[in-house]
Amino acid sequence: MTPVIDVDALRAAIGSAQVSDRVADRARMAHDASHYLLTPAAVVTPSSVPEVATLLATAHRDGVPLTFRSGGTSLSGQAGTDAVLVDTRRHFGAVTVLGDGARVRAEPGAVVRRVNAALAPYGRRLGPDPASEAACTVGGVVANNSSGMTSSTTATAYRTLAGLELVLPSGTYLDTAAPDADERLAALEPGLHAGLARLRDRLRADAVLRGRIEHQFSMKNTMGYGLNAFLDHDGPADLLAHLVVGSEGTLAFVASATFDTLPVLPHVATALLVFDRLDAAIAALPALVGAGAGAVELMDSTSLRVAAIDPRAPEAIRSLPIEQHTALLVEVAAETAAELVALAGDVGAVIQRLPLTTPGGLSTDPGQRAAAWHVRKGLYATVAGARPQGTTALLEDIVVPAPALGPAVRDLQGLFDRYEYGDAVIFGHARDANLHFMITPRLDDPRELDAYAAFTEDLVDLVLGADGSLKAEHGTGRIMAPYVRRQYGDELYAVMREVKALCDPRGVLAPGVVLDEDPRAHLRHLKTVPPVDPALDACVDCGYCEPVCPSRGVTTTPRQRIALLREIAVATPEVRAELEQTYRYDAVQTCAADSLCVMACPVQIDTGQAMKARRAESLGPLAQRAGKTAARHWGAGVTAARAGLRVASALPGPVVSGASSLARAVLGTEWIPAADGSLPGPGRPRPSSGWPVPHAAEAVFFPACIGALFAPEGDGDGVTAAFLALTARAGVPVAIAERTPSLCCGTPWASKGLKAGAAVMAQQVFAALWPLTDDGRLPVVADASSCSHGLAGLASALPEPDAAKWERVTVVDAVAFVRSSVLPRLAPVADDRRLDRVVLHPTCASVHLGDVDDLTALGAAVAREAVVPSNWGCCGFAGDRGLLHPELTRGATEAEAATVAALGEAGGYASCNRTCELGMTRATGKPYRHVLELLEEATRPA
Repeated sequence: MTPVIDVDALRAAIGSAQVSDRVADRARMAHDASHYLLTPAAVVTPSSVPEVATLLATAHRDGVPLTFRSGGTSLSGQAGTDAVLVDTRRHFGAVTVLGDGARVRAEPGAVVRRVNAALAPYGRRLGPDPASEAACTVGGVVANNSSGMTSSTTATAYRTLAGLELVLPSGTYLDTAAPDADERLAALEPGLHAGLARLRDRLRADAVLRGRIEHQFSMKNTMGYGLNAFLDHDGPADLLAHLVVGSEGTLAFVASATFDTLPVLPHVATALLVFDRLDAAIAALPALVGAGAGAVELMDSTSLRVAAIDPRAPEAIRSLPIEQHTALLVEVAAETAAELVALAGDVGAVIQRLPLTTPGGLSTDPGQRAAAWHVRKGLYATVAGARPQGTTALLEDIVVPAPALGPAVRDLQGLFDRYEYGDAVIFGHARDANLHFMITPRLDDPRELDAYAAFTEDLVDLVLGADGSLKAEHGTGRIMAPYVRRQYGDELYAVMREVKALCDPRGVLAPGVVLDEDPRAHLRHLKTVPPVDPALDACVDCGYCEPVCPSRGVTTTPRQRIALLREIAVATPEVRAELEQTYRYDAVQTCAADSLCVMACPVQIDTGQAMKARRAESLGPLAQRAGKTAARHWGAGVTAARAGLRVASALPGPVVSGASSLARAVLGTEWIPAADGSLPGPGRPRPSSGWPVPHAAEAVFFPACIGALFAPEGDGDGVTAAFLALTARAGVPVAIAERTPSLCCGTPWASKGLKAGAAVMAQQVFAALWPLTDDGRLPVVADASSCSHGLAGLASALPEPDAAKWERVTVVDAVAFVRSSVLPRLAPVADDRRLDRVVLHPTCASVHLGDVDDLTALGAAVAREAVVPSNWGCCGFAGDRGLLHPELTRGATEAEAATVAALGEAGGYASCNRTCELGMTRATGKPYRHVLELLEEATRPA
């Protein structure tokens, strides 16, 4: 029964801005990577620990169920609710490195990859290494007791925990690492303090129960509550902290977690070993682990068949006629090269004795190592992306005692045959006897649902018959909550219920998660996957795209854009109308369309491209004709815009802001910028003549029009002048098309969905530049990364045979060109002219182009220290998005701006795209310039 939620009471408790019952917000937050779907009655986004404490106290008093959302995946249904969903990712992302990296304190919304990036300068890392580190957060790591491929049972969240800051359902705050934590817990929560001590003593005194706990937690185990805490820890505060680990948000809110860190082992070797049958691979495990293998990943024959389709897989797999073959991916790592040689020698000696189908051995070659890991990490993406339309990608994990691994794999394969899961794959952490498997049932088909229910019962019998655990890494969630009692027995199950009652006496935290008496609870609230768009239907709701999305804190993420389309497809007419009305702004208009999501997505979905397509669909013939006209008269348009900027820069800010607001009200926010007097004046006109003829040039230079539109920060002449000065200084001649002032890379038309205008501009650019490239021999160089990226994709807007010709042209961003072809011909920057520090902002286009290292290298050429903030991301300016929707840039840059402020003053701030420089200058108050401007000044003759 759906609970009744008094949303007004929540607003009164913590503020109306933090609480939403809007249909679109509830719908977009309903989805996670599990196969469950519950639509919350309200979504709360608290901004501080006191707000969370007030929220919890209110919920505890009124009996209002709350569920916390922290991670990006939540595979077992931990993060869904039909009551109040509390999103702690938006405002709880701080990371603090302690003791020169020996420890790290992180808030629940901090993404694991960002925590490791903050630790990297100290040569340290987190112990847990989940494959979803790009999306999962510290809150999720604590909630699920995350482990991973190398953490085994010794470097998990539980084993590396140094302390938690907790808020209990009563609203009580506790720092479990504080010296007086036990005294404080006893004073504030005497029943909880005494109850934990009582349970500790009871379990330690019962040899049978103690032995059962010791066995269960000798394996990776995230089933139920971590009762091993009662054996491992003495003080109730420490006991509580370790019970909260793996409790999936059902006992307390984690305000921050402090971990002991591990050293990064930089010297690594990897081997992909293929055996002709499963038994041979299993038999090899003890010797490999005993010799020192840090990771041993198993892939069954179905996994190998899937991998063999991928052209990036090693030749040994692609050329293999796969029958019953099984592979082990083995890796060793060491702190020094000498240690690696010794370790690789021991493991290599074992490998030489193995009955391998194809020759295999350890390799330190980065390409070979990457190809091997690509096979393992790409399985989820390949299977999930190729699943039949309308099916669900259901990823599960189990663990058994090591001697039972071989029979467990064979029995699991037998279950797949019995239930006709022909495309199921098995892979996992073989050194821990921890198996992952994926099936793709159609959960809206009653027959298939019945089969899935029967399969689950047989799976439970299989695992518990081997004395294993039904959950190893992904958490109990909803999927295995009905089976906790069967795994642990009545007495230990009763202890878990008492733990829950002690911490959460009114049962308000995540009801239905971890413990559930309903034997069919795991079969309720199942998510169906209606088709909405062939470009988007492969989405598995994993959330990998979310941390890189610039609109994640403003409106929606790529995952949520797709989720809303699925909600629209099945909604009632009334709900559909409301969702469609809000979708235009929430999803389409505020999408930066930077396509960083496609680089993060395991199934290669480009949501940015899809939103561009929707913009195009929303435009009528009149708008498309206007786009063509603008393309044909772009030179005049730029001249007019420069004149307007010149006038605007001379007017008082309130006058400009008022005129802009009025125009936006009349003509719409998609066409009229939100000007407030902070825009710079016009830049210098683009050059168009007087440059070498092609046969003398080394490149064709395409100055970007944004440099002519917007003047640079400070008193310089801008990136175009800097590039030409640098090439002249280095003796690198370049050619420039005479028609350059009337040309554009085409990105503005493509971004707005003006396909006809984009085609016109593409043809004009091709006609002007192609003759200068000497039949594609010379590269085309642009001085704004977004323009370089746009020119690189110009062929998609060209007809044949021009498209084929343009494909022969190499488009290079000015940053990469200067690093490779200009910098080596310049005198090194004199030490007394080097800046102490330069803070760099890579752009999304530079990521697509692969130029981030080039930007960093040029920064290092002009400064003693070149810093890229660990939490940098797309600034959200996105051409004109930052002008049309400034809230997008504010949200996108919030975290990076805070990091830049914390760094203190620097000698320079640089990027590689003028609009991105505008966005970062607005966000930080620092004068961001193109890195080539800094280099030109530093190398200018004295």
